[in-house]
Amino acid sequence: MRILITGICGFVGSTLAFGLKEATSNCEVIGLDNLVRPGSERNRAELRRHGIRLFHGDIRNPSDLESLPRCDWILDAAANPSVLAGVDGKTSSRQLIEHNLIGTVNLLEMARNCRAGFLMLSTSRVYSIRDLAAIPVKAKGNRFELTAARVTDRTPGGLSARGVAENFSTDPPLSLYGSSKRASEILACEYAEAFDVPVWINRCGVLAGAGQFGKIDQGIFSFWIHSWRAKRNLKYIGFNGTGYQVRDCLHASDLLPLIVQQLQRPTAKAPRIVNVSGGIDHSASLRQLSAWCEQRFGKLQIAADKKARPFDVPWLVLDSSMAQRTWKWQPHTSLESIWSEIADHAEQNPNWLDSTAD
Repeated sequence: MRILITGICGFVGSTLAFGLKEATSNCEVIGLDNLVRPGSERNRAELRRHGIRLFHGDIRNPSDLESLPRCDWILDAAANPSVLAGVDGKTSSRQLIEHNLIGTVNLLEMARNCRAGFLMLSTSRVYSIRDLAAIPVKAKGNRFELTAARVTDRTPGGLSARGVAENFSTDPPLSLYGSSKRASEILACEYAEAFDVPVWINRCGVLAGAGQFGKIDQGIFSFWIHSWRAKRNLKYIGFNGTGYQVRDCLHASDLLPLIVQQLQRPTAKAPRIVNVSGGIDHSASLRQLSAWCEQRFGKLQIAADKKARPFDVPWLVLDSSMAQRTWKWQPHTSLESIWSEIADHAEQNPNWLDSTAD
């Protein structure tokens, strides 16, 4: 079995490439990357040392895909992951859509022509901003918690004490980023039905781990820890400048057991789309992360900007119960272990932020 990983020189793509090569004895991993992200060359060299064939190309260009070897599966880990992309002046809206949606279309056409399966890494940002912002929370300790009045074992609307489930609203607005990923999900499912293409879509929470690039949109947990160690300026934005906003955290390597099953033991009865996240037990606020960083690295003054930003939400934790029921999957790496791994990496690579950020 040959697996093509797009965006292979990124943090998630390279983590999955190394893991798949180690976890499977009957597959060949190859990769495609446009190498535009600072830090990509580091992973490119390491991938080559592990005997993984790399191809320089861009999923936005169909001609870049034509010369690739035929494969059995396409694992799409290429995306512009910023929720502010297309509206922040750093990336044009057309660039975002071309990368996250048109790129998916090109890969789906490749999968159709090769009779290959398609596995897509999606995002928690496909859920409605308006409905996420309306989730009832209250400050408790140093984080936001769900208020009990709305949350029972399974409330209508896809919200429970376990978090946001797959049937939570995906109605716009989502952000241009979220809409491009949601549109990609829909098209992938249509290709699955129209052309009998095996398709799995994993909606990921915040992925983290050592080696994540030094940009805030690559992952807030990694960015915060690296910035704290380097004594960079940090600030709590929105939510009255409290830092109480909560996200879940998942080590990228914890995706591997699920992906291996999806590649090797696909079943027609399984849902195409599942949430994959750290869940409630692996969630934290920025304020909690700061307390951890202070113990590890010492004090740092955090500024506060009370002004709200578009697309920010107070609490976003995914409920991965469906993945657990269907695939017997659950996260294994503790929050403490993830943060410690990132901190160790930050201490061993003091110039990481400058070398992997724009």
